[in-house]
Amino acid sequence: MPLLFVLAESALERVPKELWKHPSIVRTARARRKRPGAILLDRSLHHPAMRNLPDADKRGRPDLVHTTLLAVMGSPLNREGLLRTYVHTLDGHVIEIDPSTRLPKNYNRFVGLIEQLYEEGQVPPGGPPLLVLKKESISHLVGRLEPDKVVIFTTEGEPKTVEEVIRPLSGLEKPMVIVGGFPHGSFTDETLSLADETARIDPEGLDAWVVASRVVYEFEKALGLPEKRLAKIRSPGHGPSQAS
Repeated sequence: MPLLFVLAESALERVPKELWKHPSIVRTARARRKRPGAILLDRSLHHPAMRNLPDADKRGRPDLVHTTLLAVMGSPLNREGLLRTYVHTLDGHVIEIDPSTRLPKNYNRFVGLIEQLYEEGQVPPGGPPLLVLKKESISHLVGRLEPDKVVIFTTEGEPKTVEEVIRPLSGLEKPMVIVGGFPHGSFTDETLSLADETARIDPEGLDAWVVASRVVYEFEKALGLPEKRLAKIRSPGHGPSQAS
């Protein structure tokens, strides 16, 4: 019963056309020897250009997506083949990530990888893809995957502990959890309408990678995965050798 994990409305996109001529965009593109429209929007570099963008507070944070993906893709749950990871972006794309993918830990390499993905549609361009990009809405993604239940973690949800939310999901065939991939703001009505349940796990808004890590670990606990994995090294023959 794999857990379907969706990082939704993620602040991951290429620089929109209306910003191509802004000095901060031109400067970054020249330094990287790329077209303005081929680089990722990044608030740390392009803050002056983003001031008048719609939903500017939700956009331009590829670092947030990178950190969250490292947390979930490196988890024991994923290593056991029990996690399916998807990134839905604010610009209306979905990235499907093969569980065997080892994402770059270096942020600049991650940026280059995603820019290549936008250019080619899949990475690697030839052979079996590890990452696939397609134009797709969040509604279409959920409809295509047909989950048994959809839980959205949001500050607008019902106060519950992560354990209270996740434990019932562990007995389902295809449960889905949705975490926001943006730094500020709220989910759109379209996204919220897909939820069978919404949950708030803390009085404060938590970073996406914190929520994601807790959700994945609670799912592991509900499956008894920590004990099962430790049993591999606790069994005879795997312990430290003893002198006779």
